[in-house]
Amino acid sequence: MAGTSHGHTPAAWTGVTIAFIGFCIAGVFMVAASPLGFWAGMAVIALGGVIGLAMKAAGLGMPKESEAAVHARHQAGRITGQTAQAQTTV
Repeated sequence: MAGTSHGHTPAAWTGVTIAFIGFCIAGVFMVAASPLGFWAGMAVIALGGVIGLAMKAAGLGMPKESEAAVHARHQAGRITGQTAQAQTTV
């Protein structure tokens, strides 16, 4: 997986950062025994997900792979799997 850029997009970074801030807010208010503040933090977490999805829809997420790229990756995996099977039977 190191060869992919899974999650390395502005949409992912923004959504996760906002959700993390919401997590921190909810955590502080949970310790402070303030239900209103806790639920405000939970709302910020949800807002992070919504903003991340909106940014992805706006084109700031990972681009979809073409059908040819998916097929080529599948073929390469199949060939690698057959090579590994052949080596273990030898």
